[in-house]
Amino acid sequence: MSRQRVPEGPPAVPAVQKLRIRYAKRGRLRFSSTRDFQRALERAVRRAGVPMAYSSGFHPHPKISYANAAPTGTASEAEYVEIGVVERLDPEAVRVALDEALPHGYDVLHVAEAEAGALADSLEGSLWRVELPGAARMEVQAAVERFLALDEALVTRTFKKGPRTFDVREAVLDVAVTGDDAGAGLAGGAPMNTQSTVEEGPVEVPCAILQMVVRHTTPAVRPDDVLTALRTAAALTPPSPPMVTRLAQGPLLETPVRVADPLAADQEAVGVWSVPRDTRAEQS
Repeated sequence: MSRQRVPEGPPAVPAVQKLRIRYAKRGRLRFSSTRDFQRALERAVRRAGVPMAYSSGFHPHPKISYANAAPTGTASEAEYVEIGVVERLDPEAVRVALDEALPHGYDVLHVAEAEAGALADSLEGSLWRVELPGAARMEVQAAVERFLALDEALVTRTFKKGPRTFDVREAVLDVAVTGDDAGAGLAGGAPMNTQSTVEEGPVEVPCAILQMVVRHTTPAVRPDDVLTALRTAAALTPPSPPMVTRLAQGPLLETPVRVADPLAADQEAVGVWSVPRDTRAEQS
C-alpha cells in the first residue's frame, strides 16, 4: 500500500489576528478585474512586509478572503477584504503600509480588527450612484416611478451556465433621482456635464443621477440590471454609457433604509449611508 504524501517543512503558522480592509477602486482602475486586484494585493503585502498567515498543503497561499467585489468597469468607495496575520499589528500602520504599496487608484481607506462572524455575512446591501449623462432628471424620475409601481421587474443576464431570468424590483429598497435638466440651473445640487466642440463651443448636457440602496441577493442585482429594468418598464435609454460608483456596502438598517459600516462596532451611530432624503422616490 502506497503511503500518503505529506508536505515537507514545518506546519503553517496559524493566524493570531484577522484584519478587515476597506479600499476604494478609483480612476482607470475601475476597469480592473477582481483577479487584477488579487494579484496587486498579494504583491503589496509582500512589499509592505505584512507577516501573512498561509494555508497548509503543497501549495500554500496567503490567507486572504475577498467579499462581494464590484463588477469590472464600476468604481467603488467600499470594497472589503480580510487578511490573516501571524503577529498582532496596529491596523492603522497596516493601512498606511498597504496604501503606499498598492498602485494609485487602489486606495486603502480603513483597516480594523475583525469582529466575530464572517465578513461576507455583514455585507447585506449596497448604496450605488449612477450618473446618466444626457438623461434629463424629469425623464429618469418618471421612469423610476413606473419601475417602483411594478410588483416585479424581470431581467435576463447571461451567466457561466447560460442565461438566467430573475426579479430586480424586490432588491431595490430605496431610490432617489438628482441632477439637472438642461437650462434648469443647479436645483439638483450637481452641475450639468459640459461638452465642447471647436465650432460650436461649450454645450450644456443634462445629467441625471440615480442613487439607490440594493439588497444583496442571489443572483446579485447590479446597477446595470436596474437600468435594463428601467429601459423595459419605461423605455429609458440614456444616450451615453452610465458612470457607476458603489458608495457603501454593509449591514442594512430600516426605517429609513440605510447602509451601515461593517467595520463599525455601533452600526446605528457610526458610518451610515442613505439616499438623499429630500429627493427620494416614493415607494409603492
